[in-house]
Amino acid sequence: MFELDHKVALVTGAGAGLGQAIACGLAEAGARVVVTARSMAKCRETVAQIQDKGQSALAVVLDVSQRSSVEAACTEVVVRWGALDILVNSAGIAARGAALDYPESEWDRIIATNLKGTFLCCQVAGRQMARQMRGKIINIASIGSMIAYPGSIAYLASKGGVAQLTKGFAVELASFNIQVNAIAPSLFDTGMAARTRPDPGAREYFMTRTPVGRLGQPDEVVGAAVFLASEASNMVTGHILAVDGGYLAN
Repeated sequence: MFELDHKVALVTGAGAGLGQAIACGLAEAGARVVVTARSMAKCRETVAQIQDKGQSALAVVLDVSQRSSVEAACTEVVVRWGALDILVNSAGIAARGAALDYPESEWDRIIATNLKGTFLCCQVAGRQMARQMRGKIINIASIGSMIAYPGSIAYLASKGGVAQLTKGFAVELASFNIQVNAIAPSLFDTGMAARTRPDPGAREYFMTRTPVGRLGQPDEVVGAAVFLASEASNMVTGHILAVDGGYLAN
């Protein structure tokens, strides 16, 4: 039920962090993986990790905030491998700042990538999946889709939107045999976390509120992604799956 043999997966933001871990995990489960990011060098790093294990991967540059880029990437996938079975929307950015002083330019940048980018990828890939009458879409939301914390007003708004996009697409695409779900991580030990929360106090805020008492590791999100990409989740759609060490239960 959890094998992904002969499936084709496109993962955005796969050059590092959670996206990279998920891309490698889907490949291990048998999928042919299209690794996308804004940087070809980053894409190739992930592709090399996958190919070193004898698995199939393709590097494609993708700017999720641009429709033409999304359409070109999806077309390349279908021309190369004949289908698009799985989409993982992991491309995301963050920038901290007080809500009353938050720069409009940073707001626009984060919304364009995290929210608009997820919408565009869901829409363009969803059209291909609708033609196939099958597909799995997995969005990367956040615990910030459901709760709030200081210094992250644009990120919180974008991820709240991702949760609602997930539910909206799930309802509209169900008749095409497409399941749309999201994973909501807590704070994970990634490059983005290191850049946006470099001081120990900022990380302590999360760790003291997380029952497991630590940051997540990127590999710990892979099981949820494989489940949601597999036939095992055919009756699961519109769901936000928290991978948060118990944060939301506390």
